Amino acid sequence: MCGRYTLLAEEAEILKEFGITSHIEGFQPRFNIAPGQKVVAVIDDGKQRRAGFMKWGLVPSWSKEPKAGYKMINARSETAHEKPSYKKLMSQKRCLIIADGFYEWKKTDNGKQPVRIQPAGRSLFAFAGLWDRWEGEDESLFTCTILTQEANEFMRPIHNRMPVILPRKKQNQWIEPVKWAPHKAKDFVEQLTMEDLTYYEVSDYVNSPKNMGEECIQPLV
Repeated sequence: MCGRYTLLAEEAEILKEFGITSHIEGFQPRFNIAPGQKVVAVIDDGKQRRAGFMKWGLVPSWSKEPKAGYKMINARSETAHEKPSYKKLMSQKRCLIIADGFYEWKKTDNGKQPVRIQPAGRSLFAFAGLWDRWEGEDESLFTCTILTQEANEFMRPIHNRMPVILPRKKQNQWIEPVKWAPHKAKDFVEQLTMEDLTYYEVSDYVNSPKNMGEECIQPLV
């Protein structure tokens, strides 16, 4: 799964990396992004590629109320094309969720040890995401979820699931403003080449989403 991550880059770096021309209003680097919070996501409607904030935790457009989002922070890429909550989104509401590292908790003899995981060859990257818009009487919510897949050999000792990290050359294709058959999105993910990852141990300070300081990413000595 993916339940916590970081985005420490400057706004200008994000705009350049993902081909965004407009300002991301309210953007600030963050050390401990948690479910229920607003996250930076990129979509392309065919006229403009835009980056903005969505709430992490998907609320399907047909939900009676927005509470569903607390349970839908991740979606399994292997089955999302079959699920009512995700099927349509796999077809036409795919997004990039921008990050530069994510946390996982590795089981050890002394309990769970938090680690920060990053691609070995780059800093900024994008999770494969799905998004939707929910309309209530008094509010409109843009929400998203991160696709996950079975852990690769590197991740398996840490966790049995991992987020889908899009290779740089595949990011544009994932959000192209073209309607796909839902199973095409599933096949697209399955055919991705996983890049090498690296990790280091961090303090259990990161365990609480209330802790948002630089101490979250400091390596253990």
